Amino acid sequence: MKNAMKVIMGSLVLLTSLILLVSCGDDGDDSDVLNSITKYDTPKYVFYFIGDGMANPQVNLTEAALNDDDFRLAKPGDVGVGVLNLSTFPVIGMATTFAEDRYITGSAAAATALACGKKTTIGTISQNGDHSQDFETMAEMAKAKGMKIGIISSVSIDHATPACFYAHEPSRGNYNNIAAQMATSNFDYFAGGFAKGDFEKYRGRDPEGDPKDIIAEMQNAGYTITTTRAELQATQPGQKVWAYTGYDGDAALYYELDRPSDHVSLAEFTAKGIELLHSKDGFFMMIEGGKIDWACHANDAVSAAHDLIAFDNAIGEALDFYNEHPKETLIIITGDHECGGLTLGFAATEYESAFALLKDQKISYQEFAVRVGNWADNGNVNFSTALDSMKYFFGLGNANLNNALALSEYETNCLKEAFNESMSGDTDRDNEENFLKYGPYYDPFTITITHILNQKAGIDWTSYYHTGVPVPVYAMGQGQYEFSGSYDNTDIAKKIIEIAELASD
Repeated sequence: MKNAMKVIMGSLVLLTSLILLVSCGDDGDDSDVLNSITKYDTPKYVFYFIGDGMANPQVNLTEAALNDDDFRLAKPGDVGVGVLNLSTFPVIGMATTFAEDRYITGSAAAATALACGKKTTIGTISQNGDHSQDFETMAEMAKAKGMKIGIISSVSIDHATPACFYAHEPSRGNYNNIAAQMATSNFDYFAGGFAKGDFEKYRGRDPEGDPKDIIAEMQNAGYTITTTRAELQATQPGQKVWAYTGYDGDAALYYELDRPSDHVSLAEFTAKGIELLHSKDGFFMMIEGGKIDWACHANDAVSAAHDLIAFDNAIGEALDFYNEHPKETLIIITGDHECGGLTLGFAATEYESAFALLKDQKISYQEFAVRVGNWADNGNVNFSTALDSMKYFFGLGNANLNNALALSEYETNCLKEAFNESMSGDTDRDNEENFLKYGPYYDPFTITITHILNQKAGIDWTSYYHTGVPVPVYAMGQGQYEFSGSYDNTDIAKKIIEIAELASD
């Protein structure tokens, strides 16, 4: 809230100045006002925040669902909303996201557009569509200019979005090749998740057949590797650092809803990055909230909201820096695409919503699905016991907690059918009915629970995949007004490159 109030006050001052500019003089010159708005200095420090899977619905839901004293209360009342840091930005635009070969984009094609300002094909990492040419990324341009570079993500550091800022590969699945390019990039700071390229089960995907040991590769390239909060805090400016923390089976940070207290947060990685990279030559830092997307794929609104808050907390670190260096800083926030087709509204609740019900979910779909898997393996849990576990972790069925959480006969039958599917372990996803109910590979019982809870809260999903709706673009700092209006995602990169004077030519 401290960050938000500073930004709000700054925006009010700017607005007042513009009003005075317009009103002063008998024959006010509109061009003078326009020049005062569009004039900017070349930013020395550039923050680029990418919320994977984040569009307006994800932002709106997060602010509406978590409006209480534990969040960032802006307005009291049942229909008031909290305020995310990103919602205080003075300039907002809207960007289309289509890929070169498909209207609904994928993360690799979208991140290539955001990193390079050029369209490419699905699955391609910063190369042209036929993979005959590497695209120079803005991070590479900034490094060539002498700036320090940081790449941070809550998913694996060789995942599509972070990869598109330092690697060039024909397929996002070439994790070994992508991870190895961290070492040759000479970038100054990598942080967040671990690398999938170091996992034995992914080495077979490497077309070169080279099972690279990414830890050894990074150490040989001069990187200090940290795995704990204390080790990270001990690093000093001038060191090249690869910092990660406890990670899940996909080498990503745990969902924020499940994150152990001794695991480093996205905001902490960002704050340390600022400390390590702050120099007279400036820095470029890309920070991705990658698990917003993963939660939306699984239609888990609560996990998505908590990860968006973790992402927004990282934005708060950038805002603190901006408040100290407003004449030298540019902060851009966007999403690479929307995911899940999230809607704030559901047919059965008509015009009503009950977002507060979402606060009763205690763990992510992923953590609960592990429990369900253990039940199936051990064969020691019946439906009644499963409902008790559901009641504890999601609140569903606990009418004493809130009458709106009570289960109808139809909902109970849906849960029982899904539980039986989970226990059998052989759900046919080629069956259209099963696919629509449970998605491409999610645990039937878990996803039925999250769907029922979401619908009772008055929200719903149209997909388990990405959608083609535009994404918001938030801007603050030098050159901020260049980001107003509607444009394509490639234009975001082009604008940053121009404003920060990153292009060598």
